[in-house]
This record gives sequence, structure tokens and C-alpha cells, in this order.
Amino acid sequence: MKTLVTGSTGLVGQSLKELAKIDKTKEWVFVTSKDADLCDLTQTNELIKRIAPDAVINLAANVGGLFKNMRQNVEMFEDNLLINMNMMKACHKNGVNKLVSIMSTCIFPDKVEYPIEEDYLHNGPPHESNMGYSYAKRMIDVLSNAYNKQYGTKFVTVVPGNLYGENDQFNLENAHVIPALIHKCYLAKQNNTEFCVSGTGIPLRQFTYVKDLAKVLVWVLESYSMSVPLIVSTEEEVCIQDVVFMIADKLSFEGDISFDLEPSNDGQYQKTVSSGRLKLFYKDMTFTGLDKGLDNTIEWFLYNYENIRK
Repeated sequence: MKTLVTGSTGLVGQSLKELAKIDKTKEWVFVTSKDADLCDLTQTNELIKRIAPDAVINLAANVGGLFKNMRQNVEMFEDNLLINMNMMKACHKNGVNKLVSIMSTCIFPDKVEYPIEEDYLHNGPPHESNMGYSYAKRMIDVLSNAYNKQYGTKFVTVVPGNLYGENDQFNLENAHVIPALIHKCYLAKQNNTEFCVSGTGIPLRQFTYVKDLAKVLVWVLESYSMSVPLIVSTEEEVCIQDVVFMIADKLSFEGDISFDLEPSNDGQYQKTVSSGRLKLFYKDMTFTGLDKGLDNTIEWFLYNYENIRK
């Protein structure tokens, strides 16, 4: 099986590259935005036609943390909508057998019964803080199902929990919460300043280690072809304050820690999801605990600091 992975320089793509080194059953092809602009249908179609994959894992996306989502709602909506529309059209046109698309837990309704299951997806609007990104990602489910019903394709969607891990984006303004906190704490220690955290620290999150997601994606290629989205998330839930103190401890930060106590910087209070469907189909899957995952991520961050995306 020839498997094409787009967005391969990102967090998930790098973890898939590591798995590809030991998976001799497939031919893996990894591409980046330098190979094609997936917001352009012509370039997307030419890429798929040229490589002629049997399967595609589409990781390409315009992504960022809470503050990027709030500042760039238009761009987040347009870019992500185009990327996924173009990829589905190109895969269908060129006879790709299977397409795996990535969504996000922020797609689920803001006001919902917890824990969230896959069939809650369209039961209400997402949280207003990332409306553009959320709706663009939610449309992946709509369009994938439309292709599957109309053309008999195998377009599958995966919904990962809040991801973190090695090779993440550590930009202070645009990163997701864990890489941003790691970088902030590191700089506070280096500069002997206060470790200032945006928001109250009260919100709850389930943080999923990226190598766990990569493992599931390889399994999905071989073993999951249903139109129902598949949530991939640890069920371990922690508040942001606890994560802050864990990171400070692991970086041996002994200075002051402050929270700005501005609720508007918190985003959604919680979005607790259930991994029951994953457990039903992938019985042997186990998730890396946050303590171990943070150890791995921080070790990588410190060793590669000069060259990381920041």
C-alpha cells in the first residue's frame, strides 16, 4: 500500500515518520506545503495524480492555539475548508481508495452533556472562541459522509484530543497550550522573571500524546472504514493550573507563577470526550500518561531548543 501523508513537517507528521521507519508493509510518501498548495485545487489534484497513492492521511491544516483562533477566524475557516474540500475532490477524481482526515475536539457543541460521544457532533454550535476553525473542521464530517454515500468512497475522520509532544510548534502567541506553557516557563527561568499564564487556569482538558495518535492513524488505515468519526483521546482530565505546576516542576522553575484571571482568555471551560468507540474497535490501545508524555516533550524541547519551531 502506498500511503501519502500531507503536512508531514508538523507535530503528527513527524511521529508518523518515526513509525514509517519500522513499518515495512507500506510505501510511505511524505509531502509538505512546498510540494503543493492544498488551498489550490489544481495543485492538489496534480499532487494526487503524480503520486497515485492507495491511501492518504491528510494532516495539512492552518492550526494554532486559542489566541490565534480568536484573532484569525476568517483565515482559519477559509484555509481549512479549502484544504479539505480540495483533498477530497482530488482523491475521488484520482481513485484513491482511502482518505483519513483529521478534525478536532473543538468541533463539538459548547453546551452538551459530558462525556462527549461522536454522535453529538451536530447537536449545537461550537464555542465562540474558535468558531471559524471549528466549523471548517466540522464540515469535514459533512463532506466525507456526502462522498461516501454518493460515490461509495472510504473517507474516514479522526477526532484527536488536545495534542502535544515532540516536534510541536512552540511559538508563544500561536502555539497550543502545552508547548506555549513549556516555552514560557523556560524563558522565565532563563531570564529570572515571573512565569505569567494567560487565563485563570481553571479549564479542564484531556491532553493526548502525539505518538499515541500516530499509532492509531496507522491502525485506522488498516482496520477502520466507517463513516462515523472516531474520537482518539486519553480520558485523563486535568485543569490547566495542574499542568502549569507540572511543567514548572519538570523544568525546575523556582520563581513566581501568576495567572491573569481574565476568563475571556480561558476559552471553553471543558470539552470532555469519551474514547468508548475507540476502545470498542481497538481493544489493545493504551494511552501515554501526561506525566510521561511531558517528560518526553520537555526533554526533546531542551535538547532541540535552537532549532524548534518558535
